Amino acid sequence: MDLSGEQFDVIVVGAGIMGSSTAYHLAKRGQKVLLLEQFDFLHHRGSSHGESRTIRSTYTDDYYCAMAVESARLWEEAESEIGYKVYFKAPHFDLGPSNSQSLRALIASCGKRSVGCRVLDPREAEEEFAGRFKLPEDWIGVCTELGGVIKPTKAVAMFQTLAIQNGAVLRDRTEVKGIVKDNERGGIRVLIGDGGGGEEIWGEKCVVTAGAWTEKLVKIVSGIELPIQPVETTVCYWRVKEGHEGKLAIGGDFPTFASYSQPYIYGTPSLEFPGLIKVAVHGGFPCDPDRRKWGPGKAVEELKGWIAATFGGAVETEGGPVAKQSCMYSMTPDEDYVIDFLGGEFGEDVVVGGGFSGHGFKMGPVVGKILAELAVHGEVKGVVEEGILRYFRIQRFVENPLGNPKEYSGE
Repeated sequence: MDLSGEQFDVIVVGAGIMGSSTAYHLAKRGQKVLLLEQFDFLHHRGSSHGESRTIRSTYTDDYYCAMAVESARLWEEAESEIGYKVYFKAPHFDLGPSNSQSLRALIASCGKRSVGCRVLDPREAEEEFAGRFKLPEDWIGVCTELGGVIKPTKAVAMFQTLAIQNGAVLRDRTEVKGIVKDNERGGIRVLIGDGGGGEEIWGEKCVVTAGAWTEKLVKIVSGIELPIQPVETTVCYWRVKEGHEGKLAIGGDFPTFASYSQPYIYGTPSLEFPGLIKVAVHGGFPCDPDRRKWGPGKAVEELKGWIAATFGGAVETEGGPVAKQSCMYSMTPDEDYVIDFLGGEFGEDVVVGGGFSGHGFKMGPVVGKILAELAVHGEVKGVVEEGILRYFRIQRFVENPLGNPKEYSGE
């Protein structure tokens, strides 16, 4: 499909969860939208593929609590439009040392944002989950209702399908080489292809959601060096011992979970692979997204010990995980998002969404809606409360290279 000479209200660069959700929200508003992807749609080279992501409303920074609640609502709204499920509900369980500042901040955030939670001691936690979680004597657990698993590849496909149904144009295997200001007619021109044989596509606005490639593209376009570091991470699946499979599966009362210890460990009930449970470390190794090592990930010895102690022998650890999947995070120094106008010569014509730091997928619907509002109206009203976007400004890294001040580590 030759797009030369085509004109669009908004061009979205990057068709992972954020870009696909943005295209959907824009098309739903009647905008003429073009969604571009440098690789194949639904590829496995970025951050939006795989079999499961956690959704939760518990955060040390309370502004994310409000976003997660709204995002859960928007997940269900999109499901009702497409006619199938991508979000499978479960409770959520956070656990950690009783003196953990991060866990205490999380509890305070729940109170501030009216997120119902119950704090359990080790005995109460064991009773709550019928012995499936065993906590050390000096640990506590926090139970919340909003949890669950999202099917990522299926979810991205859902938003792309809805975008097409609402009139969006989608094109993959199309690398963006640059974005330039159109000083004659206004708006921007997106440059695709190589050399003289490339195309220029005009748009009134542009949204950059390029995932691990955001830092590279923004630097080419504007010279701004965003402190977004791609990190290669590994997801691990462990075999549930015979007789325990149903007890650790989705659909009952077994929760998604996160352990506020060192390292930060998270996981989901058995869903995508029968008899396997996902338990992984939040973190990884810095990488160049175009020259990944596709390595084995972090050592699993700490994971093995945590699993053996926490699940009371219900999960097999001998021999390590039985399956692994590689993924990328796009980390900022403060682990807060980047959602802002690019500024400079582009003013409000280019919006950037990136740096989601390994905790963004659950927020796909609400971030897409925010980016759409910024592109169309230049402001956000009625999506999230006023003031939240100040935490996601690009300028914060000029004011402080470390970004927003943080009292606690671990999301």
